Amino acid sequence: MKKIKTSLLTLLFAVLFLVCTCSRGGAGLYGNQRAVFSSAGYAAEYDEAIMMELDGSAYNEESLTQSETVAQSRKLTKSAYLSLRVDDPAATEKPLYELIDKFGAWSASTTIYENSRNYSIRVPSDSYDAMLTELVGLGRVTRRTENTEDVTLRYYDLEGRLAVKRELLNTYQGYLGKARNIDEIMTVESRIADLQQEIDWTGTQLRNLANLIDYSTVNVEITGPTGSSYSAPTLAERFGNLFGSFGNVFSAALVVLAGIVIYGVPAILVAVLLFWLLFGRIGLVKKLWQLAARK
Repeated sequence: MKKIKTSLLTLLFAVLFLVCTCSRGGAGLYGNQRAVFSSAGYAAEYDEAIMMELDGSAYNEESLTQSETVAQSRKLTKSAYLSLRVDDPAATEKPLYELIDKFGAWSASTTIYENSRNYSIRVPSDSYDAMLTELVGLGRVTRRTENTEDVTLRYYDLEGRLAVKRELLNTYQGYLGKARNIDEIMTVESRIADLQQEIDWTGTQLRNLANLIDYSTVNVEITGPTGSSYSAPTLAERFGNLFGSFGNVFSAALVVLAGIVIYGVPAILVAVLLFWLLFGRIGLVKKLWQLAARK
C-alpha cells in the first residue's frame, strides 16, 4: 500500500512539474515585458495584447476556409509571352503603341535589336484578355504561353496580418501614457519600433502583390523575316581567299623587315660606336683605369 501511495505521489509531482514548466515556457517569450507591466498595474491589458498578437501570428493561409475564400473576391496574377513574326519590326511599333494607349497600359521595358524588338507591357488585368487578342493580330504567332496564379490565400493572409499588427501598434502606443518609469517606457517603445518595422515590411509585400493582381504582364517579342540560307563558297572565292591569305602573310613579312632596317641597323651602329669609344682604339675605359692605377 505504501508503495502505491509513493508511486501516486511521485506521479502527481511529475505532472505538477510539467505543468509549471510549460507555463514558464509560454510566458518566457514575454516574461520580461510582463514583469514590467505588472509593476505598472495594467498587466491584464498587456495579457490581452499578447493574446491578440499570438492570434495574429496564427492567422495564416490555413485559417482561411474554402467557404471564406469563395465569399471573398478571388485574387489572380496573370502573365503571357507572345512571339510574333512580321515583315518589318520597325513598322509594327506604331500599331503596338496604339494598342498600349487604347487599353491604358504602358511599356515597362523595350529592347531593340537589328531584326527584332522585345517589349514588356503592363496592362490592367481587366483589359488583359482583350489586349492579348488584338496583339495576336499584329503578326504571325510563332509561340504563345500564358500563366495564371491564384494568390487569394496569400493576399488575405497579408491583409489580415497587417490589420492585426496595426491594432497592436495602437494598443502599445496607448501604454506609453501609463508607463511610470524609464524601464517601462523603453520596453513599450522597443515593441512599438518592432511593430512599425513589421507593418512596413508586411505593407510592402501586400502592395507589391496587389500591383501584380491589378496589372498583368505581357512580354512581346517581334521578329522580322529570317535571313537567306547558307551557300558554300565557289572555287573562285576559295582561290581568292587563298591568295588573300598569302598576301596578308607577305605584307606582314615586309613590315617586320622594314622594322629591322629602320630600328635594327641604327641600333647596331650605335652599339659598335660605343664599343669603339670605350674599348677600341680610343679606349676611354682603359685610359681611366690606368690613371686610377697610377694614383
